[in-house]
Amino acid sequence: MRINKLITGVLFTAAISISGAALADGKVKPITPAKGHPLSELYSGYKFALPDTKAMQDDEFANPGMAWNDIGASEWTKVDGKAGKSCSECHKDAAVSMKGVGARYPVYFAPAKKIMNIENRVNLCRTKFMQAKKWKYDSNQMLGTVIYIKRQSAGMKVNVKTDGAAKKHYEAGKKFYYQRRGQLDMSCAHCHEKYYGTKIRMNTLTQGQSNGFPVYRLKWQKPGSIHRRFKGCNKQVRAIPFKSGSDEYLNLELYLAARGNGLTVETPAVRN
Repeated sequence: MRINKLITGVLFTAAISISGAALADGKVKPITPAKGHPLSELYSGYKFALPDTKAMQDDEFANPGMAWNDIGASEWTKVDGKAGKSCSECHKDAAVSMKGVGARYPVYFAPAKKIMNIENRVNLCRTKFMQAKKWKYDSNQMLGTVIYIKRQSAGMKVNVKTDGAAKKHYEAGKKFYYQRRGQLDMSCAHCHEKYYGTKIRMNTLTQGQSNGFPVYRLKWQKPGSIHRRFKGCNKQVRAIPFKSGSDEYLNLELYLAARGNGLTVETPAVRN
């Protein structure tokens, strides 16, 4: 089994090394990360997208993810649950109350002693204050509402905190990021740190930044959460994925978001 892992890993490395594609859009300026960051420059996945995909993201009328933003806008004012409340009853105008939320989440949530992302926060509000049923992680209602909330921070710089009680969760996410897993014996860093900007088959490997999530993937023909992407990556290296909303993925989400501090919120981004 170990020999098979090594052979597969060598073949994969050779495939992406040979292609050696240059970084994509020269008009996209890099972000200089904080001292000690493993990358010397930060790039959103937007940099590596095809011109048609970039144009689709940039045009609100052409961006297919904006249809889910409309779903979120509708859900924001919709009364649901036994308490007879809507999101807007407590949070009023999302353009005011949710501005900056998408740039600073996920956060450490003291009552649960764990990391909370926006999906968690939405379901907490639904169950505790609205007395409504939880939404499934990648349901249209959840995706739409998260996109709508994050859209209020579009263009703002990601600024996720990892100090204090969040630090151990950040370190756990970092450990996950660099840990080899699956039959291919690969970590997140193999693709998104060591070989970003090169091609594997027809796709250009990115830095795997999370600033555009939930993203509309042309492959999926709908938006998806960052946890859906984590599960897909785990499957691609032939590892058993964790559940969406698991502590493992929440910690990884925190590490990945902090790894992209300084990039701007692009939700809903469009990718291949």
